[in-house]
Amino acid sequence: METKNSKEKIKIMIADDFPLLLEDMCELIDRQEDMEVVGTAGSGKKIVELAKETKFDIILMDIEMENLNAGITATELLREQLGDVNVIFLTVHDTNEMILTAMGAGAVDYLVKGCSEDEILNHIRSAYTGNPIMERKVHDVVMREYVRLQKSEKSLLFFINNISRLTQTERELIKKLLEGKTVKEIAKERCVEPVTVKTQIKGLLRKFGCSRTKEVIKMISDLNITHLFL
Repeated sequence: METKNSKEKIKIMIADDFPLLLEDMCELIDRQEDMEVVGTAGSGKKIVELAKETKFDIILMDIEMENLNAGITATELLREQLGDVNVIFLTVHDTNEMILTAMGAGAVDYLVKGCSEDEILNHIRSAYTGNPIMERKVHDVVMREYVRLQKSEKSLLFFINNISRLTQTERELIKKLLEGKTVKEIAKERCVEPVTVKTQIKGLLRKFGCSRTKEVIKMISDLNITHLFL
């Protein structure tokens, strides 16, 4: 692994729609000798735009901004458009479902607001060096999911290598299929030709090693991960 220059500051962007919390986080980070804030945003849409033109190492991302899942959607778009990005979710939400959804979007870590400043800084430094750590609850939730998936027909490796590589378009396509929509209905909603949807479905089937969409839907249902798409 490439060694980080010890003299380099960790370049951090922050996305949060609560101005006071955003200001406090900026002050905390800028007080550190090894960190600096290189950009802030008050919405998921804005942080995606900013990330395309800013050199950064880590994004501290709130989940609920312009909508309930804005941070998750933004993370998915960033991974799709920029490749691997280090996103740490810093949010008030700590339900098991939200944790799994967030980590499934490709975050490297998950912190619940209200934790100590030292803990936040420790998580940032650990993620920067390529060794992210997780709070005990988050770790336990992920590990329970790990055990459950290992016992299922499909292994955790399959889950990571396929579902986490889906594009935003493919995730939306799965959502429509889970809702029972036909190719014609999906095409009409998207204002595209049915052949376009069929082409996207073919790519989806290749990723899952399936021959029919029903197999993909059954696999997702069997793994009990429909909440990642709906």
